[in-house]
Amino acid sequence: MKRVQVDDVEIEYEVRGDGEPVLLIPLSVIIEGLAHPLFGQPELAGNYRLIHYHRRGWTGSSRGEGPPSVARQAADAVALLGHLEIDRDHVAGHSYGGVIALQLAVGAPELVYSVALLEPALRAGPKAQAHLERTIAPAREHYQSGDKRGFVTAFTDGVFGPGWASVVERALPGAIEQAVADADTFFEEQPALMQWQCGPEEAAAIKRPVLSVLGTRSQPIFQEGRNVLHSLAPADRGPRRRHYPHAADRRSGGRRTRISRLLRPPPNVVTGSANCETDLRLRRYC
Repeated sequence: MKRVQVDDVEIEYEVRGDGEPVLLIPLSVIIEGLAHPLFGQPELAGNYRLIHYHRRGWTGSSRGEGPPSVARQAADAVALLGHLEIDRDHVAGHSYGGVIALQLAVGAPELVYSVALLEPALRAGPKAQAHLERTIAPAREHYQSGDKRGFVTAFTDGVFGPGWASVVERALPGAIEQAVADADTFFEEQPALMQWQCGPEEAAAIKRPVLSVLGTRSQPIFQEGRNVLHSLAPADRGPRRRHYPHAADRRSGGRRTRISRLLRPPPNVVTGSANCETDLRLRRYC
């Protein structure tokens, strides 16, 4: 991967394909879990310029000073686009990366053609609190005791569900060991996620097409996050529903298909067959 200096860190990145640029903002833990399944899709790589990078502190990107805020991570993405001389692009973000994608769309709307949100990690309400108590608190105990592997496993078992490890390792060999190596970054970036807010004022700043993806078998916290989005800006179109879990980029082509369809909409339509639950909006959505 290439490297670029961005503020106080060096960011690793790679670019594949030709055509309209697409910035892929990865999830935490399985940092290759968004880009690499998409790289294997000729429909995308043959028609779009796919930009994958490691967020600050992940894999070979340096960590910088202090825990990163969501706004700081969005600024990193803006700087990377500037380095690549891209003045507008499509943005796709998964989980934590979805929150960064939202912040990018709010803070730099002039850079965004469209946004694809794959279960952005929004945490609000009783289901979110129950999830935190059931998953995050025990995982934190593992980390604070020095058990980084236990930290990663406790978190991913609670979020991805049973059997995730074998699926991930088949698709992305070495990904689990890398997640353990990146455990410090994962732990340090969690407070920023808890502090980040997106309200009606921020939602009003998003005026580009947005695809919101929700798996019908994902944990309740992601359903609640979707409800938060709807409370800010009701969808123009109801969901199409199929089974799809939070970590399942590695299991099916559904999300890849949905993203590819979003990237080539006519002016007032976002279409595509559904292998997941989606909401389509053409104006404001947050």
